Amino acid sequence: MSDSFSDFFEENTQWSDLDGDGFSALPPRPPRSRREMRRKRSERKRHRIVAAVVVVVVLALVGAAGFFGYRALKQWKADREAAQVVVEDYPGPGNGSVQFTVESGSDWHTVAQNLTKQDIIKSPEALTSIAGNSTLYPGTFSLQYQMKASDVLAVLSDQEQAGGFIEVRPGERVSDVIANAAQVTGLPESDFQSIIDGDGAGILPAEANGSFEGWLEPGSYNPSEGQTASDILTQMVNARIAKLDEMGVPTGEEREKIMIMASIAEAEVNSQEYYGKVTRVILNRIDAGMPLGMDTTVAYGLGITAAELTDAMLADDSNPYNTRIHQGLPPTPISNPGDNAIQAAMNPEQGDWLYFVTTNLQTGETKFAVTEDEFWKIRDEYKNNNPNAN
Repeated sequence: MSDSFSDFFEENTQWSDLDGDGFSALPPRPPRSRREMRRKRSERKRHRIVAAVVVVVVLALVGAAGFFGYRALKQWKADREAAQVVVEDYPGPGNGSVQFTVESGSDWHTVAQNLTKQDIIKSPEALTSIAGNSTLYPGTFSLQYQMKASDVLAVLSDQEQAGGFIEVRPGERVSDVIANAAQVTGLPESDFQSIIDGDGAGILPAEANGSFEGWLEPGSYNPSEGQTASDILTQMVNARIAKLDEMGVPTGEEREKIMIMASIAEAEVNSQEYYGKVTRVILNRIDAGMPLGMDTTVAYGLGITAAELTDAMLADDSNPYNTRIHQGLPPTPISNPGDNAIQAAMNPEQGDWLYFVTTNLQTGETKFAVTEDEFWKIRDEYKNNNPNAN
């Protein structure tokens, strides 16, 4: 009630100048109605609410502007700092000479840090910002001090410039492995060859039957000072056994059989998508009592490539690896197969194929056939696609 009276007197009080005798010259205005008073109160309340909302909205806009402005400023500063980091690169070409080693399993970030510490590049970011998906090869590389990061990248991603590590590549023969090992270590190749020609006692598992072929695990090996040829070969064989165990390859004679088939599949086709089918062809031919007829095995027995074979060589029955004449699998693997070929040999694709031909030597496309008539058709396709081939 007191508020109503206060509003009544506030809204109906009229102030005017008084004349000398203390009375207004105008008659007093009549008091406003209660309805008018309520309307006024509602208007004032609405105005106060609108004002409050406006204040809140303004404060929110100011806060949002401040927040996004801060973020924009922070991002601008980060971009500016990043730009400054990227340009912290030597102009090259560099000076002096330094040997830099990339350990097996290293990543670009770690390598970039080490390169910066040795003053080969100016900052880690100069290299990591451009490395992307480039392959980083282990090995010892010849570099210079204060090189341009892009020049360093070109060297470290070039496998041919890697030194100091022994590389065993999938599908590579033992003869190639030991030649590379001798070159990297400085040990005489004869040291390796004498062990290869032995029975592998103390190094090879029993199922290898004294042959190192197929039993050297592909990968990079960093020989330490003082290691002998026997030490290095033992390391490779142990790595192979560990990998086969990890992959669940059956042991004993079955393991050697899988290694032989995997090595043939990898030698016959240049794409892993065909390994499983080639393995199936091998098994189907054995089951049908047919010779395997694989030129790659014949060439292996002679120490040459399949492209070097002659008709006389293909007819030579003194070659135990001549699967055109001798039925069944050859005595040993014909290379050191990689994981994909081994997996395919353990899990060959299902099919009735007895023949296959790589119909396009450029793309590696290979076609498979069940009958001899189908074989001659894809054989003709091969000749049409490769007119200069034999």
